[in-house]
Amino acid sequence: MQEFYLSLPPIGPYRGWKDRDAKRTAGFEEGKPVVGTYFFYWYDVNTTEHFVNHDGSDALTTHPKNSKGYSYRQPEWHQREMRDIQRAGIDFILPVYWGTPADRSPGKPMYWSIEGLKALVQAQEQMRAQKQNPPPIGMFYDTSTLEHNGAGFHADLRTQAGREWFYVTIRDFFSLVPAHLWARVGEKPIIFLYAAAFAKGVDQAAIDFVYERFQNDFGCKPYLVRETSWNVKSDSVYAWGGALDPKILQVAAIGPGYDHSAVPGRQPLVRDREKGEFYEQAWQQILRLDPARRPWMVLIETWNEFHEGTDIAPSKEYGDHYVKRTAHYAKLFRQGKQVTLSGPFSKAKSVETILLRKPKEAGLKLHLALGGDGDAEPTEIQGEQAWTTRRNRHSENRYLYFQVHDSFYYDSATPLEIEVEIWDRTDAKPWDSGSSGLVVLEYDSTDSAGSVHEGAFKLAAEWRLTDTKQWLKKSVVLSDARFANRANGADFRLRVTGFDLIVRRVRVLKR
Repeated sequence: MQEFYLSLPPIGPYRGWKDRDAKRTAGFEEGKPVVGTYFFYWYDVNTTEHFVNHDGSDALTTHPKNSKGYSYRQPEWHQREMRDIQRAGIDFILPVYWGTPADRSPGKPMYWSIEGLKALVQAQEQMRAQKQNPPPIGMFYDTSTLEHNGAGFHADLRTQAGREWFYVTIRDFFSLVPAHLWARVGEKPIIFLYAAAFAKGVDQAAIDFVYERFQNDFGCKPYLVRETSWNVKSDSVYAWGGALDPKILQVAAIGPGYDHSAVPGRQPLVRDREKGEFYEQAWQQILRLDPARRPWMVLIETWNEFHEGTDIAPSKEYGDHYVKRTAHYAKLFRQGKQVTLSGPFSKAKSVETILLRKPKEAGLKLHLALGGDGDAEPTEIQGEQAWTTRRNRHSENRYLYFQVHDSFYYDSATPLEIEVEIWDRTDAKPWDSGSSGLVVLEYDSTDSAGSVHEGAFKLAAEWRLTDTKQWLKKSVVLSDARFANRANGADFRLRVTGFDLIVRRVRVLKR
């Protein structure tokens, strides 16, 4: 069989378990709580890389607290970051890797990622020599390099060339990191895969190829955590976007907020930090979950992505606030603590929202997902106020999301009933003349095997509209509702295709 990239020798000297000192450290135990974070190491204050945009403007939304010597080329800077990460109570790091088979030599566009990784390893070895035990290193595979790289190669992982490109990127990363520095689950080094969309095509054989080749080259299989967009099987799964809303799958992804206003050419998108409350609530959402079934791994998005304002590292804007709060919550998480529910709706029998122009909310709210698919707006039907979906830029599906107040119901399996009042008109547009008039209700359930995303969008009911132009009351009883805010930050949603759904009232009752 022709080899495309496997014939390239590993860029680094290390061979995993084949190295004599590989087993000097223990890996994490699967199921035992650990906390990790994404580590961006592309900054260089001396050359202004990732500090200044091409037009000379400030590239950062938030800014490092101490920018002196802030350079991925300097082991001293890496050591400083590692010590701050330790102060934050974070167990391991995922350096965001952009190296590719086409960028393995100085002068290539992505070579900085290889150069910076070498400096990180040097820094950690120095810390280990001083008995400082730096956080071990996993890999965050920024899969945008499957499309954007020094060769202009767009990898199709259904082909031999694409699979080799995919694997050699992983192989080269771990050949640069000695196994005693690996972040591992047992003997398996941790790899997080970013979005699948950058590949021209994906299949299970590409993942199996990585497992097989890694075993051959390093003496163990990796612990692969796929982003939910990968329609494959792997060791675990997570969802990107925790900085916008907590994403709780097998891995929990959370962050402090989001603001990419410093990035040229992007549409405005801001998830306000709410003076730290958003981050606190994200941690509390995890800690309210039953320890027996909550995710055992939490990923913080991110340590220091200052361009998008998702950083928790020491900054000029927030000082050490997020470092201290992370240390506090990470300790509670590792101890298996559970936060007791309390609040204004803890004794209520039902919650509801009346969708006036300004919704009248009593323990239930319409959840408008930032940057997501739940766009909606007020409307009026025969003199009555209501809310309607808006066309979704992501697909022909349109959604209304609803979030139950956590003090009413959270991470339980007590039976509930959902009632909705829907305007019976499909109002299909000319481009949607094939509309079926179907309304679908999906919900966050305890049935992890029963639907996609670990049960976060289980099918509850389907109702077909018939254009009577009247208000219809529909209801469904749920026997396995979880309602842990896992449905894109909400607890349930209504979905239609090809027309706009109009709703005036929604109610949730305990049975």
